[in-house]
Amino acid sequence: MTKNLNYKHLRYFWVIANERSLTRAAERLHVSQSALSIQLKQLEESIGQALFDRENRRLVLTEAGQIAMEYANTIFRAGEELLSTLQNRPAGQRQVLRVGAVATLSRNFQLDLLRPVLGRPGLELVVRSGSLRELRSQLQAHALDLILSNVPLRRDAEVNWHSHLIDEQPVSLVSRPLPGLDDFRYPEGLRTTPLLLPTLESDLRAAFDLLLDQAGIRPLIMAEVDDMAMLRLLARECAGVTLVPPVVVKDELLNGTLIERCRVPGLRECFYAITPNRRFPNQVVRELVTSPRPAAA
Repeated sequence: MTKNLNYKHLRYFWVIANERSLTRAAERLHVSQSALSIQLKQLEESIGQALFDRENRRLVLTEAGQIAMEYANTIFRAGEELLSTLQNRPAGQRQVLRVGAVATLSRNFQLDLLRPVLGRPGLELVVRSGSLRELRSQLQAHALDLILSNVPLRRDAEVNWHSHLIDEQPVSLVSRPLPGLDDFRYPEGLRTTPLLLPTLESDLRAAFDLLLDQAGIRPLIMAEVDDMAMLRLLARECAGVTLVPPVVVKDELLNGTLIERCRVPGLRECFYAITPNRRFPNQVVRELVTSPRPAAA
């Protein structure tokens, strides 16, 4: 017979995990240490896994304990949000905005998007980076409020979410101010000039490869990078040209560390805010998604 989860036991486990001590957890919960120990044992028996190891008199979460803690955090955070939303708590109540950003997304773009809420009184901003698959799972588990991505998520019968196109940026070939590149011309210059690119998993890369194939160009690829921050650093160090949206390297373009050699015709980078379909949506998320933005230069 399947056992139901006892949420009181889960709450006790959550407090123990935060306090890392049965004694302190018992004081916080106003129960005896022996009673708390019994409740923890009952929870471990019900799920069939040990949740803690003892190391030097300290309680340390096992692998199963780490997983249980992640779910407990989500459950109790969702409970707080439920009360805040349905009880219409005043605006002064502290809010948390949890944003996931894919690793390939420009850090400058993320900053520009989130700038309106940075430092807002009563708002705590949490930003997590990861793959789109990892972030999708967290969004589905209500551990994130939105995902910032350069590819949309396809809707399916299981989960109903929205991929809001919030911006489009041009894409350029940039390089250090090297005299040998002063006569660079696109696309012919790519026959002899080393090239830094996003990896094959990028939609931007796929579109660029198609353009070169149509032009009959076989480029000299020097490096492929799946992280825009790393691509930005390599662009500043290497003697070739780098395919990148200018927003990624806007500081380097302003101070002259990099030069925009050309805009790539017909190539744009799309930016999406992916949100779940919720009956009681996060109002800060709605503000970020619907706020107008200046057109790209």
